[in-house]
Amino acid sequence: MLELREVSTCYGNIQVLRGISLNVNAGEIVALIGANGAGKTTLLNTISGLVPPKSGQILLGGVSITRNSPSRIVHRGISHVPERRQVFGALSVQDNLLLGAYHRYRQDGRKNVMADIEQVYEIFPVLQQRSGQAAGTLSGGEQQMLAVGRGIMARPLLLMLDEPSLGLAPMLVREIFRVFTMLREQGTTVLIVEQNARAALNIADRGYVLERGRIVIEGTAEELASDEQVQYAYLGRRNGYRNDAKGKR
Repeated sequence: MLELREVSTCYGNIQVLRGISLNVNAGEIVALIGANGAGKTTLLNTISGLVPPKSGQILLGGVSITRNSPSRIVHRGISHVPERRQVFGALSVQDNLLLGAYHRYRQDGRKNVMADIEQVYEIFPVLQQRSGQAAGTLSGGEQQMLAVGRGIMARPLLLMLDEPSLGLAPMLVREIFRVFTMLREQGTTVLIVEQNARAALNIADRGYVLERGRIVIEGTAEELASDEQVQYAYLGRRNGYRNDAKGKR
């Protein structure tokens, strides 16, 4: 579904991504892990058109989106849930969800959009309880649910998530990641950027490790979880990692 070919990205004279090549197949959850400053957020911003690549190609379904505008990329089927939620704090929960469907409102009509909001409320019941509440007054976990729900409202082919576990309690992390596996089962492809490598690899099919703007390791989630370098750098130990959630999937 998504393919990057030798993509490099710069901020001014500073090169952040260096020849990134990766692919995300339809129906997969793919995890991108790495330390702070590795270039993970820049990679998602490049895919979604917020930061233009210096070189290389980005293809969605075999068609180049390399120089498309962010709005065009949303129309093409990529939804980006940014780091730190970035909800519209002064607007209600429901209005935030409506904005997630802004590009399809005229074509699909209010009835279909409102039906999708009801589906989001089924996934995150607390959002229905808070539907008229200003998004800025929600807890951090509720705002993360809202940001994910807003991304779902775009009806994406590919949902990209930037650090969805950031600042959340372990129980909320498990709940949010359970939703990602459910979305995959419903046909949504997921690309997830995470510092919480353990949580990401527990639900992922494949993964990539990014260091200093380069991909240094790639493989199945099981292969990455058993890799000594990954265990030492990102899982907090050299061996004995058990991918329990994969066994339960």
